Amino acid sequence: MAVSGEGDGGSSRSKLEFAVQMSCQSCVDAIQRSLQGIPGIQVSDVNLASETVVLETTLTVLEVQTLLESTGRRAVLKGMGNTAVENYVAAVAMMSGAGMIQGVVHFLQLSDQKCLIDGVIDGLSPGKHGLHVHEFGDLTEDCVRCGMHFDTEGSLHGGPEDAVRHAGDLGNVEAGADGRAVFRVENTRLKLWDIIGRSLVVDEMEDDLGHGGHPLSKITGNSGERLACGIIARSAGLFQNPKQICACDGVTLWEERDLPLAGPGRKTSTQPSANL
Repeated sequence: MAVSGEGDGGSSRSKLEFAVQMSCQSCVDAIQRSLQGIPGIQVSDVNLASETVVLETTLTVLEVQTLLESTGRRAVLKGMGNTAVENYVAAVAMMSGAGMIQGVVHFLQLSDQKCLIDGVIDGLSPGKHGLHVHEFGDLTEDCVRCGMHFDTEGSLHGGPEDAVRHAGDLGNVEAGADGRAVFRVENTRLKLWDIIGRSLVVDEMEDDLGHGGHPLSKITGNSGERLACGIIARSAGLFQNPKQICACDGVTLWEERDLPLAGPGRKTSTQPSANL
């Protein structure tokens, strides 16, 4: 699994809490074996009673989930936080767009100076695609109403490592031949408390990071049309998500793992119709 992304590096540890289907001690043993000796993972707790796994890692959420599910058990991220005593804000953007493009991007404020962006987007054409936080959380008209790149200082567009850039300039993510982009990057300009309710947008083409010489280079990075977008919403931190069933549509934690994020395919055939 290739992990790509541009930013200020991605080596800080995050703390992840997963719900994992476990019914016996052999399940616990299998989970522990799947994580044992993996660089970038330190297991804190595998709890049979609560069916949870807590660990510290420098890997992406998807990579850890894949390791857990290699045991034949389903795994769902319940919460994430930093490794310090004080837990900062966490957020998530559920991305969707034309065709089969969809993704999930997690944000975690690691400290006052550093934000972690960890995500996966499917359905992209192979190659690099610009990724930006935009001003508004209005996803209508194919993401057009998301506004311009989020910017707190009236700056020109740039790359995530440039001194002069928009706060929302996250650079590029790269999709492989299968159309999947998996990324984990850190950013020193973003503050989650400033972007909750705004939007995340992935673009048609590679962002030239403001260095391409095109009239749009210093505005948008000349990265083409907006392919998919999602509202950045507050999400659960560590040990803040007791959810076992979704109150809005009756989908259980494990059913939700295999259903679309939204739409008519989300409801199972055995669910009764809602009554007002």
